[in-house]
Amino acid sequence: MTISQVAKKYNMTPEGLRYYERIGLIPTVNRNKNGLRDYTEEDCGWIEFIKCMRGAGLSIESLIEYVELFRKDNTMEARQTILKEQYELLLSRIAEQQEVADRLKGKIEYYQDKILKNEEI
Repeated sequence: MTISQVAKKYNMTPEGLRYYERIGLIPTVNRNKNGLRDYTEEDCGWIEFIKCMRGAGLSIESLIEYVELFRKDNTMEARQTILKEQYELLLSRIAEQQEVADRLKGKIEYYQDKILKNEEI
């Protein structure tokens, strides 16, 4: 796949894909005979993983560390540790967001009650 096709598929920019490649989050992408990037399914799998992890809030630094470990032997425990730490952070952020959502819901209900009372008057 071309960089444009991959960018469209994953709702990214070509610049973002080049950046991920430059910093080592995805392996160096093979080039076709014209020198253009030719993404494989494996490359796309990395992009999908990175997008998922970024969506979960993982920092670029954590991802770089994870990918570097992935490329080495006998690092499963270290990779699992990174993912566990990030999972706990994600659960904490979800709990914080739930508190915010609950507070917003309470405010909406408060105003709904006030509006109904004003309409009755």
